[in-house]
Amino acid sequence: MKPRHFISLLDLTGDEFRRLIGRAVELKNNRDPEYQPLKGQVLAMIFEKSSTRTRISFEAGMSHFGGSALFLSPRDTQLGRGEPLRDSAKVISSMVDGIMLRTNKHETVTTFAEHSSVPVINGLTDEQHPCQLLADMQTYFECRGDIRGKTVTWIGDGNNMCHSYIHASTVLDFNLNIASPVGYEPEPSIVNAAGDRIRFFTSALAAARDADLVVTDVWASMGQEEEQKLREIAFADYQVNASVMNAAKADALFMHCLPAHRGEEVTADVIDGAQSVIFPEAENRLHAQKALLEFLMCDK
Repeated sequence: MKPRHFISLLDLTGDEFRRLIGRAVELKNNRDPEYQPLKGQVLAMIFEKSSTRTRISFEAGMSHFGGSALFLSPRDTQLGRGEPLRDSAKVISSMVDGIMLRTNKHETVTTFAEHSSVPVINGLTDEQHPCQLLADMQTYFECRGDIRGKTVTWIGDGNNMCHSYIHASTVLDFNLNIASPVGYEPEPSIVNAAGDRIRFFTSALAAARDADLVVTDVWASMGQEEEQKLREIAFADYQVNASVMNAAKADALFMHCLPAHRGEEVTADVIDGAQSVIFPEAENRLHAQKALLEFLMCDK
């Protein structure tokens, strides 16, 4: 029997997504040290990119559940010496109970999943960041209730976070406004699959009007540092500031997956203001991923 993987939010139904959120809230509010459903199990964590929240949350989550996690990098394994991915997937999955990858190419994760005998989790790729959306949606549900029918505004780069917000809009049934500079829009194939839930705007202010949630990300992600100056020019009109938040609903929330650059994609008064929930959002990476680990790795 093939294992259940988590490569994309589209791997979940709406009911499953909501159940994961509910379970994450339960685990957050009722931590029981005696509850160790993954006792004796091992999660292999493969990192091609540096990490704070992803590494700590998965490692701590496995520890809370009685299991353990192995940190693997290309520098320390045959992955960095050209071993075929399919061979690595078969070997690693024969020794552990789950695999999480935070990598560059999305194809790396899909290839691992194809050849793995244990669940594979997408911890981040250049195309998608579904684990972050589990935490973001948990945070929204905790603060405002179900997001069905609400309006979310994405401002900035049409990157992996934007793609996962598009997927979330499909699975959880909310509307998504996107304001990105020309040349930095999300992938058309991902947008088209989401249908009329997605609307594009040429200004951040217009996109934020009457939004329930406003989200952004850094202008230059890891691996794009050499584009920083060029992107600063392209994204100059796509900053989340007080005017943008004032265009949203009075009780709108602000989210950012972190790390953030105050004064660039978001002003300090917004990210450190009353509408910002960035730190509960960051903490919820732990709880949402514990719910995910339980969902994928516990004996049904």
